[in-house]
Amino acid sequence: MEAEVALKGNRMPIGWEKFSAAPLLDRWRALCASDEILRSRLPGAVGRFAVLQPGFATTLGLSDTSVAISLNSDADMRFTATSAIWDEFLKTHPARHHHHLYALRMRVPGFSAEGDELAWAQHAHILRRIFDLARWTLHGADRPAPTSLRSQLGGGPPDPAAKGRYVKLRANGRDFIVYGESAGQGRPILGLHTAGSDSRQFHRLMAHPRLAGAGYAVTAFDLPGHGRSAPAAEPGAWALDTELYAELILGFLDNWGFAEKPVLLGASMSGEVCLEMALRAPERFAAIIACEASEHIAGRRTPWADHPRVNAAIFTPEWIEGLMAPQSPAECAAEVWWHYSQGGCGIFSGDILFYSGGWDARDRIHRIDTRKCPLTLLTGEYDYSCTAEHSAVTAAKIPGARFQRMDGIGHFPFAENPDLFLDYLIPALPTRTA
Repeated sequence: MEAEVALKGNRMPIGWEKFSAAPLLDRWRALCASDEILRSRLPGAVGRFAVLQPGFATTLGLSDTSVAISLNSDADMRFTATSAIWDEFLKTHPARHHHHLYALRMRVPGFSAEGDELAWAQHAHILRRIFDLARWTLHGADRPAPTSLRSQLGGGPPDPAAKGRYVKLRANGRDFIVYGESAGQGRPILGLHTAGSDSRQFHRLMAHPRLAGAGYAVTAFDLPGHGRSAPAAEPGAWALDTELYAELILGFLDNWGFAEKPVLLGASMSGEVCLEMALRAPERFAAIIACEASEHIAGRRTPWADHPRVNAAIFTPEWIEGLMAPQSPAECAAEVWWHYSQGGCGIFSGDILFYSGGWDARDRIHRIDTRKCPLTLLTGEYDYSCTAEHSAVTAAKIPGARFQRMDGIGHFPFAENPDLFLDYLIPALPTRTA
């Protein structure tokens, strides 16, 4: 239960000011000192990070073995916001765009981050755990913090019973060897994974009885250099563009052997290319469902995913972790994080070249003809990269397109919360006729 500590004059504390009470501050310090997850992440850590609000400051001093929490603003990196913003941030399930530092920076007026950006990138995973321990101090029971403040799904990893094989296809004037897999019986859904990840994102959908009950099966494939597909470039040289992406999808369609037109499903960069497919090849699909998609997304490139002083296997999944809703089941979110940690050198950055800036259909999105293929746009409430507002504006420019915001979901709907996503996906699927 949230602690209530009155300040002088009987005014209730707001935001970080709540830690002006010695019992809460001591409890937070004790949690940081005893937390095994934090202890495993600290070796090599060095830096000072401050969170500031009007009239109050807290600094986190990181070292190899400990976190020193002091009530001052002496730091290398400062995160500043209003008391109300921090108050929302410190909730167990904050409101959209208030749940993560990167979300605050991109979408919340009144928040600023100033100082050593490199140090922030190097320690993002440590800071996230410390802030989770702060939330647990305010809202948790008098016991050690769980490994994740997200809901616990239970039951372990899915068993999709997928059958996979490699196929050779031609795109952009050259040959590629890609891995694809399929599970279930029924009308096919062709799932396209997100930037820097792979087709394992669809395993929980593949194994879900609700989707099978709706008469659908799932096929997905790994882009070149992703997951189990063969590399297509020297390490660090991968660069995805619209033409190559579209030809890879059409090449897979030609070579996989679908018995009927599939429904095309993607999210994030693959949601964008779903819109491209609606423009250039709508007759190839029974329907197109573009999640977390809009005609153009700016501001999502980062120098830290390939920086020589930043561990990309930690930073890249941390960069995308805040794109997931805090309500998403812990096991699902952990799988998304792990898949991103396994990406090859330069793969994520090469994909983002397409996602943020490379893809720009503002001058042609209105040409999509939904009479040739039904089009639905679905975007998660907590997505701060492609917001629901972005997708709604795009959908409004396409005659006949349908848009719906998915409450309680973030940027990776089919991977981060498949149970909830199916509430939105199944109504968007074409109804099978006898």
